[in-house]
Amino acid sequence: MEKQATMPDDPRRRAVALRYRDELESAPRVLAKGGGPVADRIIALAKEHGIPLHEDRDLVTLLGALDIDAEVPPLLYHALAEILAQLYRANAQAGKRK
Repeated sequence: MEKQATMPDDPRRRAVALRYRDELESAPRVLAKGGGPVADRIIALAKEHGIPLHEDRDLVTLLGALDIDAEVPPLLYHALAEILAQLYRANAQAGKRK
């Protein structure tokens, strides 16, 4: 899940949710995207379900240009891999603290 950080009432606030099921899909897909209240809802749902969030304005801009259910293009795989590695490390650290 990606989100762009801006002021709470800022209509420029954006979020993009991704899904990847390696057994069913060949690449991550755009599950949801939007700005303002839609971004707030995407972020709230991610938090409710324990889905990690990552802020990256540039990546949100690139992913936000894709259609819903579109596969993430290979050009963005490296950026996504870096984010996933960061999230996996954070999850591992959180698991050690429990």
